[in-house]
Amino acid sequence: MTKLQNCLDTASIYCGTYAKYNNGSLYGKWLNLSDYSDYDELLTAMYDLHSDESDPEFMFQDYECPFIEKMGLLSECHISKDIYEIIEQINNSGHDLEVYEACLDCLGKMDFQSLYEYVNNFYQGEYTSDLDFVQELYENDIPFGLPSFVVIDWEATARNIMYDYFECNGHYFKS
Repeated sequence: MTKLQNCLDTASIYCGTYAKYNNGSLYGKWLNLSDYSDYDELLTAMYDLHSDESDPEFMFQDYECPFIEKMGLLSECHISKDIYEIIEQINNSGHDLEVYEACLDCLGKMDFQSLYEYVNNFYQGEYTSDLDFVQELYENDIPFGLPSFVVIDWEATARNIMYDYFECNGHYFKS
């Protein structure tokens, strides 16, 4: 699994300008987000890169780290000033980037705070199947385990329980 910090370590944007692009030039530079401590430092680097323009209109022609784009933190013409705070908040959450991506894939586009709260309140863990998830869910709920004479149809139980949960890429969330 990938920690978001690892994503930040490899996250980069190719920063050009619309003026250069409109004049037939793709001149710009790949900027690694981890090379800058915050948004202001990144912005300063972008202005320095395009200091030949009086008021550069930045164009992000390519990027690495799809999660940043999925969250709406980056588009062709915009990079969020909150990107570094959001990355830090996720890094401090204790969850892998993969968990946030799975939740986002299942629930669709949402603002960061909603995603963060959903993961922190409803994430159940990673399992190989619904059956494994439900069996562990119930066996952990019974303090002394199930008596040997109790027989459970785990497949039927899993089918019924999954109405209250959802799974994406092996990650389980309460609905």
